[in-house]
Amino acid sequence: MPDVTISHLSKKFAATTVLHGIDLTIRDGEFFTLLGPSGCGKSTTLSCVAGLERPTTGSIAVGDRTMVDTASRTFVPPEGRNLGMVFQSYALWPHMTVAQNLALPLRIRKVDRRRQTALIGEALEKVGLADMRDRYPHQLSGGQQQRVALARALVYSPTVLLLDEPLSNLDAQLREQARAWLKRLQEDLGITTVYVTHDQEEALALSDRIAVMSEGHLVQVGSPTEIYQEPATAGVAAFVGRCNFLTGKVAAASDGRTEVVLDCNGRRVRTRAAKAGVEAGQRVTVAVRPERIKVLTADRQPPPDANVLTGTVLSSSYVGARFEYDVRLGDHAVQVATGRPGLTGEITLAVDPEVCLLYPTTDVVTPDIEALTTVSG
Repeated sequence: MPDVTISHLSKKFAATTVLHGIDLTIRDGEFFTLLGPSGCGKSTTLSCVAGLERPTTGSIAVGDRTMVDTASRTFVPPEGRNLGMVFQSYALWPHMTVAQNLALPLRIRKVDRRRQTALIGEALEKVGLADMRDRYPHQLSGGQQQRVALARALVYSPTVLLLDEPLSNLDAQLREQARAWLKRLQEDLGITTVYVTHDQEEALALSDRIAVMSEGHLVQVGSPTEIYQEPATAGVAAFVGRCNFLTGKVAAASDGRTEVVLDCNGRRVRTRAAKAGVEAGQRVTVAVRPERIKVLTADRQPPPDANVLTGTVLSSSYVGARFEYDVRLGDHAVQVATGRPGLTGEITLAVDPEVCLLYPTTDVVTPDIEALTTVSG
């Protein structure tokens, strides 16, 4: 399967620019996800790859074949690109059986009837629906309809598979099952796959690499581990998973550590050095994931280099695998995720400087302490 190369891709609708010079290379056989909130440009990018939208500028190539190049006025229509597409709505024809839905793209490609029967059988076998070829879409569950849509995209052996939020119509439990099944199928087929979603957990679970998009820009491209543990901006940290943000002022920066005086309680905390470098007196934001904050017991000493903070529990929630607490730190609140039940009153927290990310101060919203206090009574 080939690489997909996107170069200087931009797209305007009237006076509004929705894509700003996107540059990406999606590797052969990779499961690559475009992740971001609604309106960030991820589906528009996918539509440009599919040929459903014409970019304003830029080029897209699949392997050594150019699909679109605005400079040379090259544009291959969707039916000439041999790309498989699965839409969010599945787009199954309701008056056609499963087999007839799969036969349609084969008829368009003028595949003879005998070959059609074999290809349809193979595609349905891949998605586990070989015994449902004569059913109509209304006779199938949502998960089965999703598999039919995927089989239809695979039946003509596309070079690249394009998936636009194909699991969003499924309920939570079925979605998790479909996610695991889809990942296994992609690995078995080895097909280059471009996946669009706004669901961070889904992106982390499925992807070899993720591109995080915001307002038509590429913000960060990396593996799921890199995106989660080393977010390039506070915005990425806020969007991918949960994160606490505390503003402050740099007190000192040296030896791979930065000391920050927090606004919320006046305490000094040590963080890893900022990638861009900071100076004393500069305003910054300290970010730390809830699960990286450790709750100390009376008989447990903090690690030698840890930041030790004292807070007051405002509220607690049990979410099955862990307990989640809102904890007051001065005039702000942080979220803490731990396996320890029943925490109340004043508690002591320890945070390793290496898990404290540092960014220039942004407009990231911190929890409203007054609102939390009111809710918790």
